[in-house]
Amino acid sequence: MNDWTTNNALATPRVAESTVSVSEEIQPKPSQDTASLGLKDLANSFRLLADETRLRVLNLLVEFDELHVRALCELLGQSQPAVSHHLGLLRSAGLVRVRRDGKHNFYSTVPEKLESVIELARHNVMP
Repeated sequence: MNDWTTNNALATPRVAESTVSVSEEIQPKPSQDTASLGLKDLANSFRLLADETRLRVLNLLVEFDELHVRALCELLGQSQPAVSHHLGLLRSAGLVRVRRDGKHNFYSTVPEKLESVIELARHNVMP
């Protein structure tokens, strides 16, 4: 509790002594730390999925299982550099994988990762 040393509103408060150190008070419990990491992952995934094109890419890959980058460009009506940019972001998040066949890249989703994002959302957002 705080006691005011004077009636002056600008006076500094006198803090009662505590048996708990400041460092002990602000240290998160391991379960809190793990939960906050989950929330960070979830926030990053949501930021990534907030883009309509990336959602469309994932939707097409789920629908067709695997697509060549040119097929994605045609279906999305976007240039190869634009589609490759979105695929790169999805790959870096682990939501999409690439299979190389000669000079051609074929993309597919990583179902386990998509399920993980959904489960993380369910666990952190819903009681």
